Parts: sequence; structure tokens; C-alpha cells
Amino acid sequence: MKTLYIKDDTVNPTASFKDRPAAVAVSKALEFDVEAIGCASTGNLAAAVAAHAAKAGLPCYVFIPADTETNKIAQAATYGANIVAVKGTYDEVNRLALQVAETYNWAFANINMRPYYVEGSKTLAFEVCEQLDWRGPDHVIVPTASGALLCAIDRGLKQFNELGLINYENTKLTAAQPEGCSPIVKAFKSGKDDIEPVERPQTIARSLAIGDPADGIYALKVIRQSGGVAESASDDEIVYAIKLLGKTEGIFAEPAGGVTIAVAKKLVESGEISIDEEVLCCITGSGFKAPEYILESASKFEVIEPSIRAFEKLVGKVKEGCKWRG
Repeated sequence: MKTLYIKDDTVNPTASFKDRPAAVAVSKALEFDVEAIGCASTGNLAAAVAAHAAKAGLPCYVFIPADTETNKIAQAATYGANIVAVKGTYDEVNRLALQVAETYNWAFANINMRPYYVEGSKTLAFEVCEQLDWRGPDHVIVPTASGALLCAIDRGLKQFNELGLINYENTKLTAAQPEGCSPIVKAFKSGKDDIEPVERPQTIARSLAIGDPADGIYALKVIRQSGGVAESASDDEIVYAIKLLGKTEGIFAEPAGGVTIAVAKKLVESGEISIDEEVLCCITGSGFKAPEYILESASKFEVIEPSIRAFEKLVGKVKEGCKWRG
């Protein structure tokens, strides 16, 4: 490819793009004078809401699936959040959080604060346009769970065009999902307008494991209108892509980012993406949030004695064509 950009949101305050919507949701919660703020989350939003709630001085309750990655739970807990771990899928967690939101005078970032929450995500599109010297890329590949980020990027590009800040002709928007939870991809490929929920997601990309995407039908519409596509990646392809991104760009992505890169690779190889297109891949979370998937597949490294002879012996193995990680 001639031009490939990585939008690296691993460097945000809580190491994911969720700082964008969380900042807006918590700010609005303060305006509404609520007693507490919360969210239903697969991990990244929990950490972001917890951090911004701590800064705002609001009590925080995060509802997460019980199998959420330990690092993400620890991160939210460190910010002082009350962790509510629920047996079940994200969609079951979300239903419980909705009931709580209707019962208490609490603001839930992605439920009763959702109209404001989703607006925060479009700052990604604003930044990209500025960084590309006030223009939009030809193609954006977005890791997709609920579909909210993809729709927000589309909205951001169109609003900048309306303001005359960019000359927006057309940016293709493509949804990238894991095979084990790809309801939007299945709907796109089958030509349907409705989303058939996935009852039991099975994927290492847990941050994308939303079987019943709230903005799925809107994401489908954006994909089709923009000329983009929807594609999925297997767990093996995700892990390979995480390593590929790491060793070529020095960016450590969580599995959701691996999905983005794996799908980009697929689409280039199939000819769906032209080598002349200017493509942007969204990396939405840090690999330090879910390192176990890389550790499980990493090659074993050799431990040597603290001597030059031992080192030279190791180097000899490299020269013989052995794979060396050190």
C-alpha cells in the first residue's frame, strides 16, 4: 500500500478511545446534578468512566461481564469505581444496567447519557482531519461492537464538511468485527437491513463482544452509503495482526486493534482495498489491557548464563536460522 495511517488511541489517558465519549458523558452528568455515574462495559469504558468520575468527584458504578480481562477490572478499581461483575454476556449486563438507570438518580454513560456520550467519539474524526492537513482519508477501518464509533466518525466528517473545514467528497467506512461476534458483518454480507443478535459471543476480542449492537442498523446504513464493507477476522488472525503491528510500528494493540489490522490485511489481499487508497486503521485500545492473548502465543525465549561465551552460542543459533526472541 502507498499510504496507511494508524490512529493510535492507546496513548489516551486511560489507554483507549473510550476517554473521548466518557469525558463528554461525565461532563453532562455534572450538569444534570446526578448522585452517581455508571456504565455497562466490556472493560475499556469502565476504566474511562471511572477515571473521569474520579476527577469529577462523582461516585462510580461499572457493570461488567464477570469474565472481563483482569487488567481492565484492576484499572477501573484503581480509579475508585465500584465493580459490579455480572454472570453473563455484555447484553445481559447492559439490561441490568438499564434497570438500575431507571430506578436510581444515576447517569449511565452509555444508557441515559448516550446522546451525549456518542458525540464524544467523533473527536477522533476531527483530529484525523486536522492531522491530515484538513481533509478526510479515502478509507477508514473501524473495530466495531455497538456500531457507535463508526457512526460517530461518519458524523464528524460530515459536520466538518458542512462547516467548510474539509472538502469532504467521500470516505469509505468499513466495519471490522471478530468472527465469534460479527452480527453486523453477517447482515452486510447477506444484504439484510436487520441485525440478528449473537447470543453467546466467542472471541478473544472481548471489547467487541456485543452480540446485540445498539447502533447496528445505523452502522449498516453508513457502511453502505459510504461504499465501505464489513469483514471479520478469526482469533488466530487477530493475534497475528497484533504481533504484525507491534513489530512494524511499535504499537501494542489489544485484540480489537488486531481485528482492525487483520481485516485491513484481508481486504488488501482480496483487492477490496486498492493499493492507491489512503487508508486509516483505528487502534482503539492498548495491548497492556489484555496481554494474556499474546503471552499464550508467544515463542519461548532462551535464558543464558551471564557470559560472553553463552551469548555467542545464542548468536550462533540465530545464524543457523533459528528463531530468536530476546
